[in-house]
Amino acid sequence: MNIFLAGIIQGSHVEAKIHAQDWRTPITDALEKHLPDADVYCHYSVHPRSITYEMPDIRKTFQEGLDQARTCDVLVAWLPSASMGTAIEMYEAHRSGAVVLTISPMSANWVVRLYSHRMFPGLESFEKFIASGELPALVKTVRETAGKTMAD
Repeated sequence: MNIFLAGIIQGSHVEAKIHAQDWRTPITDALEKHLPDADVYCHYSVHPRSITYEMPDIRKTFQEGLDQARTCDVLVAWLPSASMGTAIEMYEAHRSGAVVLTISPMSANWVVRLYSHRMFPGLESFEKFIASGELPALVKTVRETAGKTMAD
């Protein structure tokens, strides 16, 4: 199972500044604990200095992230607040038939609601779901129904 970690990096900062990225470790740890055979990809870990990139590298790096979102089995989105990049990655993953699991307090947000297969208010509920063993069945169900009209 290929899992892509997506989440807020710049968010709404107007300056070249990023949000704390310490959320990546507990999510990765939970995935490795409960899904030891999963391949977890963290785009930020591959590009930790991306905030300093110039336009050619920005385009290339953003496209790499979208390619990962389109080809993953599961996208885990960390959204403590809005993130345009993560929203696009969620859309691409959902459109490609991947399961989108979103950890966010923004349960009323339309994009979060439309493109999440499961929403969690925090890490504890996310890990409980991962530990339940339900994810492989959800991946199978979503893959089988991919390409059909989005459900209400």
